[in-house]
Amino acid sequence: LIGLLPQAYKAFKTKSTHDLSMIMIINYLCCSLAWIIYSININSMFVLASNIVGLLTSIVLIGQKQLYDKKQNGISHPNQSS
Repeated sequence: LIGLLPQAYKAFKTKSTHDLSMIMIINYLCCSLAWIIYSININSMFVLASNIVGLLTSIVLIGQKQLYDKKQNGISHPNQSS
């Protein structure tokens, strides 16, 4: 749950995600999904709630990564044509 929150906050403050691995974020998303499915099967609201927060955080980070990396690439190569 709290593993990605500091990363999302730092990315928001710095508007930079170049130091984050997309594979790591997707892995976290997949793990959260697996825990959500498991928590539904065992009827555990605590496990479900914490992993929904983790899932949402990973979705936010994926969005940040897409947005900020695109902006950084545009700034890094201003003469590059699209």
